[in-house]
Amino acid sequence: MSISGAERLIPVPGVRNLRDAGGFLTEGGARVAESLLYRAGSLHELTPEGAQRLAQLGLRTVIDLRSAPELEVWPDHRLDGEVVFLHLPTFPPRERADADAADAEAEAEAAAEAAKERDAEAGEETLEDLYAFMSATAGPAIAATVSALAAPGALPALVHCAVGKDRTGVTVATLLSALGVADADIVADYHLSNTGLGLDLGPVYYVDEHGNERRSRPVHEGLITTFLASLRATHGNASQYLLAHGVKAGELEALHAAFL
Repeated sequence: MSISGAERLIPVPGVRNLRDAGGFLTEGGARVAESLLYRAGSLHELTPEGAQRLAQLGLRTVIDLRSAPELEVWPDHRLDGEVVFLHLPTFPPRERADADAADAEAEAEAAAEAAKERDAEAGEETLEDLYAFMSATAGPAIAATVSALAAPGALPALVHCAVGKDRTGVTVATLLSALGVADADIVADYHLSNTGLGLDLGPVYYVDEHGNERRSRPVHEGLITTFLASLRATHGNASQYLLAHGVKAGELEALHAAFL
């Protein structure tokens, strides 16, 4: 299939940026199975017709990567059947436990203010700041999501954040890399969010959970390649990154058996 083509997007009323995360060849010559893992934006605008179409995917698990305040303002619409909803936020709470962390946050906020740009899913950082923040802090959350996908009966599953491009992007990219998918295909899948959200036509403005207007900007290749380079610099590869943050070896083996 065409990895980067817009035909991969699945039209479901009330769900943005929905697509299958499978279908990719791995460096070992295997293929990531389709119809097991989907990625998207949130389900809070899901329509009755959309719910019927989503039911056709046979989902067993929905993993929500958004923050608690986002869930409070925009809760997912529930789905018929025995679908398990898990909340595994990518971002840690903004409160910091010590002065050093507070100083680091202040520096990041100052840099973001100087840049005069805002991101859809972080609110205060530029996209570059956001990805640096996720690189430094998101390991446990990504690992928790991967472990949840490895649980018996968890698949097919849907992983989503607010619009399905940044938090979902790094989570899916890490999993695909651990399964052996080449960076070029990971980047192509990641970049498809621009089409899925209409960001290929320019920034999209929206109101966040606090009532503030924010600007969602297109993603670019350097964001995800820098993220992957960071986890390799610290842990060698995506599999070791996941193991270091709590995924068990047996869970990785189960995911390889299920997906490849």
